[in-house]
Parts: sequence; structure tokens; C-alpha cells
Amino acid sequence: MAGLVVCALAWAGNALIARASAGLLPPVGLSFWRWTTALLILLPFTARGVWRHRQVLLERRWQVIALSALSISSYNTLLYLAAQSTTAINITLVNTGLPVAAFIWTLILLRELPTRATVLGALLSFCGLLVILTRGQPQRVIEFQFNPGDLIMVVAVLVWGLYSVLLRRWMLPVPGLIQLAALLLCGVPLLLPFYLWEFSQVGPMPLSLYTAGAVGYTAIFASLVAYLAWNNGVKVLGPGTASLFSYLMPVFTALLGVLLLGEVLRWYHVLGGTLTFLGLLLATWEGRKR
Repeated sequence: MAGLVVCALAWAGNALIARASAGLLPPVGLSFWRWTTALLILLPFTARGVWRHRQVLLERRWQVIALSALSISSYNTLLYLAAQSTTAINITLVNTGLPVAAFIWTLILLRELPTRATVLGALLSFCGLLVILTRGQPQRVIEFQFNPGDLIMVVAVLVWGLYSVLLRRWMLPVPGLIQLAALLLCGVPLLLPFYLWEFSQVGPMPLSLYTAGAVGYTAIFASLVAYLAWNNGVKVLGPGTASLFSYLMPVFTALLGVLLLGEVLRWYHVLGGTLTFLGLLLATWEGRKR
């Protein structure tokens, strides 16, 4: 559970960087160099392990390729594309549709229904999310405006939900670090043609301290740390319950705004965050009892 909280925090920062980079860094380029950097960091520690597990990885190669295409190549590239025309809060708002996507894919592919505690916890967490997004004023719900970037995020959420369910269904019999390295080894080449096309259209990534910081953060925290935590959380709690932690992203986005942008912590941040955490505790209660 703690790992999924860290994952949500890392991805909240990723959404802020995605929005701050809009118009400054090409979206596919940011995604490509993020994952390339993560691969270069991870490979020295996992190359031998990947080689040792090469037989099972080759036997399950189509599953590895599918998981790589959905997670490494698609989801974050779509997120960065969405950030070109929508806000960070809208990104995290749409991302909270992940539990619905995960439950739908779980029902279709795994034939599993969520438990009563999971459903109640999801509703409580969603109420907490609404408190934050509406600033404690329910009538603000009708003021939300959606645009093409939000529609791209809807596709991204469906992709990530499918990845999470397939990750649980296929359960590659290799350690987490080895699995992530294998996904990177497949995902980066799959992303390369799209990066080369973008390169030919808009040019290379600009070289600056900001670029280095954005790529460094997304490679280490939003990629290596978050993906390891997410993959483990899906294996332990299942995709439906793990996806509920996406409700923490808007909470952390608001808190990061307070810490990094000088925004004021309001009562609705505290109330909404408390409800969200209580909902997650309820949703994961049965899993912890086992």
C-alpha cells in the first residue's frame, strides 16, 4: 500500500512536469528520453538477470511486447500529448477514471467482481476527490471544462487500465526489476519510430537544465520508482484495488501546488485528502486481513 502512495505522488509530479513542459519540450521526445534514460540507469543492474531469465521472456515474448506497448510506449506518451492542451488538474481528474477502466477490464478479462469494501472505499475516496476539486462547493462540478487533451487522457486511462489487468492476468514469473527491464528493452524501440517522426517535424529536444531536470525526474521517480511500486501493488492487491490509488493524484497535485507554487492549504484540501485516504484504507482492508 505504501508503495502505491509513493507511486501516486511520483505521478502527480509527472503531471505537473508534463503541463509545465507544454510548448517547451516535444511530448514524444520527452517520453522517449525519459524511458531511454531509465533503461540506461536500470540495465547495468539487470542485464545479467535478463539474460538468466531469457528463456521465459522469449517464451512469453508476445505478452512482454503487448505490456511494453501499452505501458512504456503508449500511456505516458498520450499523457504528454494531452498536456499540450489541458491542465495538470484535468490530467489528474481524468486519470481518476482508472478504477472504472480497471473494473471494466477486470470483469471482461478476469471475470472478477469488486468486493463490497472496495466499492464503498472507492465511493468514499471519490467523495474526497470531489471535495478538493470543487473546493468544498458542489456547484463547481458544472464549471469543469473538457477539451481534446482530456479526450486523449480518456484513451490513456483505458490503455493503462488494460495494462494493469493484463499484468495481473499474465503474471510474468520473473523478479520485478527484471520485468521492468524487459518492458523497457521492448518499449523504447517501439517508441523510436514515433520519436523520429516528431524529430523530423519539430526538431530535437532542447538542451537545458530544465530539460535535464524534467527527464531526470520522470526517468527516476515517475518511471523506475513508480512502475516498480505499481507493478508490485497490482500483483498484491489486484488491478481494481490498486487503481483506486489514482484518487490520490489530485490530492498530491494540490499539495505540491502548496509546497512548490506557494498556494494556500485550505480546509477542503484537508477534508478531501482525509476522505480519500480513509476510502483507500477501507478498499484495501480485506486484502490486508488476508
